[in-house]
Amino acid sequence: MLEPNGEISDFTLTILYTTDVHGNVLPHHYANNEPSPTGFARLAPLIRAERARHEHTLLLDNGDLIQGTPFTYYYSRFASDAPHPMIRVLNELGYEGAVIGNHEFNYGMDLLNKAVRESNFPWMAANIVGAESGEPYFGKPYLIKEYPGGVRVGVLGLTTQYIPNWEHPRNVTGLAFKDACETAKRWVKHLREEERADLVVVAYHGGFERSLETGELTENETGENQGYRICMEVPGIDILLTGHQHREIDGAYINGVRIIQAGGMGMHLGMAQATLARENGAWRVTGTDSKLLHQGEYVPDPAVVEIVSETEEGTQGWLDQPIGFVEGDMTIVDPMKARLTEHPYIEFLNRVQMEAAEADISCTSLFDNWSPGFGSRITMREIVANYIYPNTLKVLRVSGQDIKDALERSATYFEYEDGAAKVSASFSDPKPQHYNYDMWEGIDYELDIARPHGDRVVKLEKDGKPIDPAGEYDVAMNNYRAVGGGEYPMFKDKPVVRDITVDVSELLANYIMEKGTIQASVNRNWKVTANGVEVVTE
Repeated sequence: MLEPNGEISDFTLTILYTTDVHGNVLPHHYANNEPSPTGFARLAPLIRAERARHEHTLLLDNGDLIQGTPFTYYYSRFASDAPHPMIRVLNELGYEGAVIGNHEFNYGMDLLNKAVRESNFPWMAANIVGAESGEPYFGKPYLIKEYPGGVRVGVLGLTTQYIPNWEHPRNVTGLAFKDACETAKRWVKHLREEERADLVVVAYHGGFERSLETGELTENETGENQGYRICMEVPGIDILLTGHQHREIDGAYINGVRIIQAGGMGMHLGMAQATLARENGAWRVTGTDSKLLHQGEYVPDPAVVEIVSETEEGTQGWLDQPIGFVEGDMTIVDPMKARLTEHPYIEFLNRVQMEAAEADISCTSLFDNWSPGFGSRITMREIVANYIYPNTLKVLRVSGQDIKDALERSATYFEYEDGAAKVSASFSDPKPQHYNYDMWEGIDYELDIARPHGDRVVKLEKDGKPIDPAGEYDVAMNNYRAVGGGEYPMFKDKPVVRDITVDVSELLANYIMEKGTIQASVNRNWKVTANGVEVVTE
């Protein structure tokens, strides 16, 4: 609409954003190449259509872009001299800004810095600063866009500050991670007062630590997710784009701030809209909206497919390399059963960790409910389909009490109701956290899940003798768990006896290639019971 003097009197901005795409481009599962409703190739036509449909748009990515599939793993290990295919896709689609996610650091700073340099758009993370300079490491912490009528839009980028609790120290050397909420207070004020932003958007690679309905805490206050606190404590925000938790949230407000979270894996395109009106020569936000757009049945975008074709061909060839065989059955048919009763695949993981780390105790987890285990013939495809994270190993020196406390934490994974075991809500809501339930080798233990939380470890022995709470034990575990990740504070800051910097997936592959054939076996060193009776599934 035009005013009598010819100036526009109202304005609508459509913000389109992706989050937690995790290296998904082509719509298939790498474990079996079966179709999957994920990835940029099918999301791209939707992005192009929405940008064409709306007069004024802003296209952003909210982090966790360059890690998460065998495709990105293959690129990082074997093809990183070439331009980054994920960045090439975003450049092709005309992205105007991106936020650093926690998984951006997984392959090291060299690869991340290369990705940033190759981008035709700025990367933002206001609270990730140089340890010495104290200034935002990735350049300007925000983006300013000016639209017709002089409408000024400010986008502030923030990243979950909990990264040092997960990431290998060598991947974050020279960086400091500031409190996201406190950082937002500083920079939102700056956007309003110094940059004269009429609309302020915060793009936060983090989620919500409280219930959106009641405001009650839904997780420990670690600072990993501060979306609720940011809405409540930081004045001047119109729209908060979130991620990290892989939730699907739209049509909601917190304290007058429009919020949205667009799932993950490229299944959805998030859309937030703001309308502004000119009043007394100044622009004022008059309304906001948000919705999630599913990629639907779009045909994969030819330009995107072409961009990734060479890396994809290399990935597929690498995945199909046969490396060994299994004698016996190591397939996973029922993931719940594999967590209630010792499974040959889990025992194999622990055995490899113990040998590689020269430790006689180990813990590991079944990361998700899609891990297939190993068939009779093992290829790299099976390795990466099961071990989906670029973890390394550490050996920590811990006390017997630490081991018991860790088992009690793992035991909270289960609830026991009406004679059956089920996954606790704290491990499934707001996102699945199966990777935070550990199973151990090198000790003998029993968890009675009919007992109260904190009192479920009813047996804990090593070599036939009770574990000494004050005794010292060396335990092999992945680097995520070794820094206390997954709410295991008993491991945080414990002495590191040994640091194995080779990826666990590579350790598994090397072990299998050396042995040729591995045996599917279990030694029944642990069990889950209810009132003393072993819990089983149908």
